[in-house]
Amino acid sequence: MRKLVLLVWLMLPVLVGAYHFGPGQQRMLLDDVSTVLAQADERVAAEDWPSAVKKYEEALALLPAERVHEAQRIRLERAKAQMFDKKLPTAHQDLTSLVDELKQSENVDEQLLFEARSALSNSQYYMTWLMRLEGQPRERWEREIEASRQTYRLLAEQSERSGDAEGAKKSREDLESAIRLARMDLGELQGLPLPSQ
Repeated sequence: MRKLVLLVWLMLPVLVGAYHFGPGQQRMLLDDVSTVLAQADERVAAEDWPSAVKKYEEALALLPAERVHEAQRIRLERAKAQMFDKKLPTAHQDLTSLVDELKQSENVDEQLLFEARSALSNSQYYMTWLMRLEGQPRERWEREIEASRQTYRLLAEQSERSGDAEGAKKSREDLESAIRLARMDLGELQGLPLPSQ
C-alpha cells in the first residue's frame, strides 16, 4: 500500500506538468485573451476608441484559429469601435464580410447575426450620408441606403416576431430615418449636423 501511495505521490508532478504543457497552455492563452478583452471593454466604457480598437485587434491576434465564434464576436465589437474612431469605411467592409460569413455558417448564432446586421445597416446609413455630402452620384449611394433600409425592415420584423417591442420600435425609427435620408434634398442635408452613433 505504501508503494502505491508513494508511486501516486511521485507521479503527481508528472501529471501536473503534462497538463500544464498540454491543455494548460490553451487555457493560459484564453486567459490572456480574456484579460485583453476586459481592457478593451474598459476603453469602450471610457470612449477611448483608438485604444479599444487596438485591444480588440490584440485579442484577435491571440485567439486560437479554431475559436471562430469568439473571433466573430470580437470582430463585431472591433467594427463598432472603429465606427466611433472615424474608420467608417474599414468598419463597413469588416461588417459586410462578417454578415456574409455568418449567413453562410451552418451553426449560426442568431443573436450575433442580428447584432452584426444592425451594425452593418448603421454603417450603410452613415456611409450614404457621407457619400451624399461628397457629391457622389445617386447610383452609387442609393445601393447603400437601399441595403440599409431593407436590413432595418428585416430587423424590425425579427424583433416583432421575437416579442421585442422596444427593438422593433428602434428598427422602425431607423427605417424611417433611412427613407428620409434617401428622399432628402442635398441642400437640406448639408444644413443638418453630421449624425452621431
